[in-house]
Amino acid sequence: MTDGGRIHDTAAAGFSAGSSAYARGRPSYPDEVVEFLAAELGLGRGKKVLDLAAGTGKFTALLVPTGADVLAVEPVKEMGDELRASVDGVEVLEGTAEDIPLPDGSLDAVTVAQAFHWFDPDAALSEIARVLRTGGGMALLWNRRDESVPWVGRMSDVLRWREFDRANYDRIDWSAVVRKSGLFTDVQHTTFPYEQELDRQGLAERVRSVSYVASMESAEREGLVEKVLGLVEDKPERFPLPYTTLVFWCRKG
Repeated sequence: MTDGGRIHDTAAAGFSAGSSAYARGRPSYPDEVVEFLAAELGLGRGKKVLDLAAGTGKFTALLVPTGADVLAVEPVKEMGDELRASVDGVEVLEGTAEDIPLPDGSLDAVTVAQAFHWFDPDAALSEIARVLRTGGGMALLWNRRDESVPWVGRMSDVLRWREFDRANYDRIDWSAVVRKSGLFTDVQHTTFPYEQELDRQGLAERVRSVSYVASMESAEREGLVEKVLGLVEDKPERFPLPYTTLVFWCRKG
């Protein structure tokens, strides 16, 4: 997102073009993360939680079994359509992190999975605080590929991952970003290991789901896909893509 809630150009182009690949190729999240946040943020029956910039509903779907009333906000129509088709019982609203279409103080929690690095942080934190009740919880999550695994590190090199500024979310001090707003308690942080089991088609879709890759011309995009697939020629039919799931959480002050 950018000023005024306009979707970042790369996000708009990439996630619109790559919504189907995103649904097929992106990982879910560890069940332990949902259990952990349900306990930390008090998610359950009688509570209302918003999954913000929910994409195709990878994390949204995991919130439903908590028993909370789950809402989703997603700015990209194609992503929202995938969410509606795949996750039952969730109201999906069109909106952005900087302009959330919900009343003041109407939520007990807000989650943001794999998306906060696209936001205007000051505007988004102000909006999140506005829609949260006092004491309501906020959680920010990312699945970070484990580049210490040699072939995964080479995959990032092939994709020129670190040259894309939005890819460096794992190097941002999110505690300091949230603290600067003055709207939340101190941010706490933990990590969980996670593996996405893939075959080669799944890995191809994982590559195509990357926003700046999805927005490329077909020949360039598929050339990158073939280079990444070349990294797993020695793997069995199915193999793990390892991640570390980063979790940050706090409450509205």
